[in-house]
Amino acid sequence: MKRGLTILWVGALALIGVAGIALVLRQVPDRGTAMQPAAQARIGGAFALIDETGQQVSDRTYRGRWMLVFFGFTFCPDVCPTALNEVALTLRDLGPLAGRIQPLFISVDPERDTPSQLVEYTGAFDSRIVGLTGTPAEIAAAARAYGAYYRKVGGGDDYTMDHSAIIYVMNPEGRFVTSFKHMSGADRMVKALRPLLAKS
Repeated sequence: MKRGLTILWVGALALIGVAGIALVLRQVPDRGTAMQPAAQARIGGAFALIDETGQQVSDRTYRGRWMLVFFGFTFCPDVCPTALNEVALTLRDLGPLAGRIQPLFISVDPERDTPSQLVEYTGAFDSRIVGLTGTPAEIAAAARAYGAYYRKVGGGDDYTMDHSAIIYVMNPEGRFVTSFKHMSGADRMVKALRPLLAKS
């Protein structure tokens, strides 16, 4: 009799365990789904920087236009040229809709990336891409707002910058909409941006 009760208890506990696991699995978000609104709200925000002409600008300077925001540096050997080339191709392929976009290249290397250095660099890809710089504190504040990562690697004149490689898409009100990972490709960017621009 006791053995029978023990078997029944074990069976019941097993069923409860399976049900509990199933419930937890239903509550875990699919990592492949779109970012939840709460996570979106943490990306973007106020910044105060200097543009290629030496003028003070802020996030509000670009209100009314979609922004493509990328953090990098002009001495970057591969990631930044790839990203800016994709942005340039996207602008080209969007045609007239590209006029609603302001691409921003925010330098994480203020020590070397002066306004004149930035305008020469961004202009090599597309004159519509605006380079921004500022003090180390201003750049750090902008990076924190976007959740962008960067750090100096090495010393002397040969140092480099390790940094994230994400293109952030912000709507005309300055709110985060989506992002593109490194080497997403211009075709994918155009496909995602065209309907957003067309209805805005």
